[in-house]
Amino acid sequence: MPQHEPLHLPVTQLTGIGSQSAQRLEKLGIHTIRDLLFHLPLRYQDKSRIQTISQLVAGSSALVCGTVEYTEYPQPGRSTITCRISDHSGTLSLRFFHFSIRQIQPLKPGTKLGCFGEIRHGFNGLEMVHPEYRVIETPEQLLESSLIPVYPTVEGLSQRTLRKAVQQALTLCQQCDSLQDWLPPQLCKAHQFPSLREALQLLHQPPAELTPLLVNGHDFPARKRLAFEEFLAHHLALLQGKQAYKHWQAPVLRLNPTSKQRFIDCLPFKLTGAQQRVIAEIEQDCSQPKPMLRLIQGDVGSGKTVVAALTALAALDNGYQVALMAPTELLAEQHFANFQNWFANLDQLPCFLSGAVKGKQRQTTLNAIASGEAAIIIGTHALFQDSVQFHKLGLVIIDEQHRFGVHQRQALRAKGQYQNIRPHQLVMTATPIPRTLAMLSYADLDISVIDELPPGRQAITTRVISNQRREEIVQRIHDWIAQGRQVYWVCPLIEESEQLQCEAAEKTALLLSQLLPDVRIGLLHGRLKATDKDQVMQSFKNRACDLLVATTVIEVGVDVPNASLMIIENAERLGLSQLHQLRGRVGRGSIDSYCLLLYQPPLSETGKQRLAIIKQYQDGFIIAERDLALRGPGEVMGTRQTGQIQFRIADLERDNDLLDEIPAAAAWIKQHSPAAITALIQRWVGLQRHQYHDIA
Repeated sequence: MPQHEPLHLPVTQLTGIGSQSAQRLEKLGIHTIRDLLFHLPLRYQDKSRIQTISQLVAGSSALVCGTVEYTEYPQPGRSTITCRISDHSGTLSLRFFHFSIRQIQPLKPGTKLGCFGEIRHGFNGLEMVHPEYRVIETPEQLLESSLIPVYPTVEGLSQRTLRKAVQQALTLCQQCDSLQDWLPPQLCKAHQFPSLREALQLLHQPPAELTPLLVNGHDFPARKRLAFEEFLAHHLALLQGKQAYKHWQAPVLRLNPTSKQRFIDCLPFKLTGAQQRVIAEIEQDCSQPKPMLRLIQGDVGSGKTVVAALTALAALDNGYQVALMAPTELLAEQHFANFQNWFANLDQLPCFLSGAVKGKQRQTTLNAIASGEAAIIIGTHALFQDSVQFHKLGLVIIDEQHRFGVHQRQALRAKGQYQNIRPHQLVMTATPIPRTLAMLSYADLDISVIDELPPGRQAITTRVISNQRREEIVQRIHDWIAQGRQVYWVCPLIEESEQLQCEAAEKTALLLSQLLPDVRIGLLHGRLKATDKDQVMQSFKNRACDLLVATTVIEVGVDVPNASLMIIENAERLGLSQLHQLRGRVGRGSIDSYCLLLYQPPLSETGKQRLAIIKQYQDGFIIAERDLALRGPGEVMGTRQTGQIQFRIADLERDNDLLDEIPAAAAWIKQHSPAAITALIQRWVGLQRHQYHDIA
């Protein structure tokens, strides 16, 4: 579209927007008049109706009209002003903590005030704290003909300035034809969506007959229409990022049948049908000269790591290096130990790199990576530091990928870029992704699912037990260990502090050692040195330790078949996914396994539901769907994490029923209206656009 059209003009063309306001608008991603149209309200104020004081309800916002009865001015040692107003139905307190002389001058007995604010309980009944207020002659002066929008803003940019600017943008929008409606007409008709102009007008200036609850609600057609369009734009951006990545070349990695069979023959277990199917999908990807982008989903214990190892073998067979990155040192060390065992007979021993590797040993490792002497490199986020230079990186494997920010993943992949070549990328997660979220958040990845557990894995009996029965639990541990079995005792995060978490684990270990003097107790937490953690884990694996007291660092990667009883303290504080991950540490041997969830009564309703779900279900995918329904997508997927999708109007929890139709709408647009793709992405994704190329 021509840049001189009104909506493409800079915001400085609007009355009241000078250079300073324009700079503040830029911080919100607003550069043009069109950008203002898509800067949508967070909420609304209803100033279309006056409520009597007797009608007020704590927790709601309201417009009231009353006469000042008295004003209590600051006393020595206090800086609060309290003003009491009344109407024919009752009285209301107004409280101010920050004020100027000019502000308090009107608060004289007999003055008629109009006030708007949130109602809450105070010392002397209901009150408003720092309400908007003004002196009036008649109540009619207060009334507005539409709901008042409240916009996201930055310091120095008032709501009044934003409202005036948006009003001008809406007027221009109605006067020109440069705002294209890109949604397929048949889709708008099927959903009874309003046009784009109507939707924007309704959301910026809802008529007074509507309520804030209705306008912010899931079923409000204007909001739903724009949420759908925003979902669609992000989905298209992910697909475009994937397409852009596929334009790069990648090394052709063909797995040598002889070395593959030799590797499989040395394994102490047989591959499941699901593992073999996923390996075949990966082999097909890697045999192409385009970069693989594949996510492996698999429940706890389904055998994702050995699939990753066979993929690594393909890279080694073709003379390329492999980098495997894990989010914690403990998990990285577990992968390192597994790869050492599996590759020992192939004369391809891995090297390890984390922040704990220092001095001469670190330099030796860096030199081996740079020269190509080290072909398999396993480690933590240390792998993408500037000091790490790969010789010929052909494959990047990332475990528990949702724990890494987008830029961390991109930094590692970029290290393998040379000329027009990029490495293949395989990411793994034991956190099942609900189908609706996968369609949007992972549209850039091909997804493989390992939906079969290895034979011999035992069902885990889960019990929910009050903390008041700890003595019984301690006795059960004593009896369990007497039978030659081992136990986990998990102390989850209680405060947002690793130090406090570790102190809680240390205190628990000390208490249990007093209650169980004949039991050999180990302690594992995140503040131990790497060598000490390894020593504790080896001791537990070798049965030199009976009871392992640990923080949630054992959530992933720890495999001790003889440990068949787990106690999780304060289980009500953990999410379903984390509880399921922790529980997956038991049930790995041939004996019956149990997970006891200790909770501190009384339980909240959400706590009861969460523990009931983990008790009832073993399937991680079912648990993930229940978790989505219970907590919402922001919690389940960690959407507040750096690099994750940020929406302006769409809400994954409120609007997730729209996601089913997004792929079909995207396919229609790609086929019938390809020009809409860039326009929709620019409209909704804007400054986030670069992330989708980074994710790919």
